[in-house]
Amino acid sequence: MFKTFTKVWAQRRNMMATFMAKWSNDYPGQSGHIHLSLRHKDDDRSAFHDPDQPMTMSATQRHFIGGQQRLMPQFLALVASTVNAYTRLVPGFWAPTDATWGCENRTTALRLIPGSANSQRVEYRVGPADANPYLALTAALASGLYGIEQQIEPEPMVTGNAYDQQHPDHLALPQSLPEAAARLRQSPVARELFGAEFVEHYAASRVWEAAENRRHVSDWELQRYFEII
Repeated sequence: MFKTFTKVWAQRRNMMATFMAKWSNDYPGQSGHIHLSLRHKDDDRSAFHDPDQPMTMSATQRHFIGGQQRLMPQFLALVASTVNAYTRLVPGFWAPTDATWGCENRTTALRLIPGSANSQRVEYRVGPADANPYLALTAALASGLYGIEQQIEPEPMVTGNAYDQQHPDHLALPQSLPEAAARLRQSPVARELFGAEFVEHYAASRVWEAAENRRHVSDWELQRYFEII
C-alpha cells in the first residue's frame, strides 16, 4: 500500500517513483533497513536491554545478533530477491558485502543500537528497497530467534570502517541471485525453519528469475560491445 500510494502521489506530480535497489550508476543504491527489538511476553520488558552489560546489550540480544550474522549468507535470497538487488551489494556503494556487526557502525550489515529499554535494538542493514517486506522480516526474525534458541555467539565486533577491512570467508555474502538461491537451497537451517517444500519452490523461482535476466541484452552490453567488437 505504501509503494502504491507513493507511486500514485508521484505520478500526479509528473514524476516517477521507483523502489529498485539500484536504478542509476551515478548514485548508491536504495536500501530497506529493518529495525528490530524484542520484548518479554509476561511483563513487556525489553529482551535486548541490560544496563549492567557493555553497550547495554543483553545476552538475548547478543545471541539474536549471532544468529542473524551466521544465517545472513544462507538467507540472503529471501531479502535480496531480484537480480537488480545485487548491483547494490558491491564494494564502495554503502551497502554491506559481509555479514558483519558493530555498535553504532553504519558500515556493518548489523548495527547494534544501544539505548534505553525502549530504544535498544538492532538494525538489519542488508535489505534493499525492493525487498518483499514479509520475506525480509521472516529472514531477519527467524535467524535471530534461531540464534537465541541455539545461544549462538556473534563473531568479534567490527570497529572502524568495515569496508576497508578483511573478514572471514564464511561471512561473505552471495554476490548474485543464483548464488544466493543455491545457498538457501543448501541450508539445513532454512529447511528446518521454513520447510523443505517452500525452500525448494522459492529457490527455484529465484533461479528462474536469474535465467530470465540472462536471456536479455543490457544497455551496458550494447554500449560497451556493439561497435568495438
